[in-house]
Amino acid sequence: MNNMPINPLSCATEGAGGPTGTWRSHRPVIDTNQCTGCLMCWIWCPEGVIAKEDRAINYDYCKGCGLCAKECPAHAITMIKEADHE
Repeated sequence: MNNMPINPLSCATEGAGGPTGTWRSHRPVIDTNQCTGCLMCWIWCPEGVIAKEDRAINYDYCKGCGLCAKECPAHAITMIKEADHE
């Protein structure tokens, strides 16, 4: 077995343009009752905006790509329209 630590693909950082979540059309919402803690969302998030400890999402940098929802084996993440959240 490979004993290498598992890390996310990237980490959330502020770019030259500042926070990048302002143009998102959909946002991921995690159902904590359905979440199994498998961390697939944390691993696959291309922006590294999902916290490993509690799966909190940093919406300032989430671009709403939906990869976390697609990769969640428990189907605990739903993409909702940003306008429906406000």
